Amino acid sequence: MPLNIVFMSRQIKLIWDFHGPASAKTAEHHEIHLKEFIAIEKLPISITGFEIKDEMHAIAFIVVNDEQMIPMRDALKPHRGELYMP
Repeated sequence: MPLNIVFMSRQIKLIWDFHGPASAKTAEHHEIHLKEFIAIEKLPISITGFEIKDEMHAIAFIVVNDEQMIPMRDALKPHRGELYMP
């Protein structure tokens, strides 16, 4: 009996940090630009977002696969990245 194994590439969450009293609005606005970039470049990326960490820290993010990570990192200059676990 054949064994069907599906290998999924790792997903990387590219993150931009925003600090200060306007951090939530800035992160929310940054996500708009990330979505615009995806649309303009016709990228197969569907996961973006922003999160409010506390009243002085928020993040915007985009989730890419391993193969997309280096070109996206170089094009968009995120502050950091981490493995994405849905």
